[in-house]
Amino acid sequence: MSSPISWFDDFLGVAYRYFDLRMNVIPLFSDRKKASDLWHENVHWWPDPDIKIRFVESGDRYWFILASESVRPDHNTSFFKLLPMSENYLRFKKGHLGEAYLRFASYSEKEEKDVKDGAVCNCGHTKKDHNGSCTIDGCTCTKFTTFELKMLKKKKTVTNIKFLEEKDVKDDSISWNCLYVNKYKNSQ
Repeated sequence: MSSPISWFDDFLGVAYRYFDLRMNVIPLFSDRKKASDLWHENVHWWPDPDIKIRFVESGDRYWFILASESVRPDHNTSFFKLLPMSENYLRFKKGHLGEAYLRFASYSEKEEKDVKDGAVCNCGHTKKDHNGSCTIDGCTCTKFTTFELKMLKKKKTVTNIKFLEEKDVKDDSISWNCLYVNKYKNSQ
């Protein structure tokens, strides 16, 4: 069985944003240009009602699957990533209400020298509280690190969202295709 779908997994992971009209599902890329190019070559051409997002749970991990039928079949690329369960994923699962905005973003880590004074370290303290390591009593942070998320302005509205157990993927064609091509076929 060969897949007519080109499966793409060269992205960092998925972020979830909660403070819009709808929750956001945001595949993260290390390079903004790559995110923009993939959006314009593929996702831009997807009609919103045809976009499918699947979350296939398997133990303490889940498969993120994003797909649609493109109006440009030569650009029929779908996205997948096997990710660890997280509080953010579980929060999205509980509160998405059947729809979400799809956006792409670039993600990059930043050091103390690269950010403004008000920036917050991953330890929860500001840049002012650091002098190489965190100066707050009891904090074990040895180096200021934070991240920057730059979301593309374009977004799509997705209403075809399903959460499945891995044992049930045969009943969902896009999930079955993804797992067959990217997991089962190689293990036979």
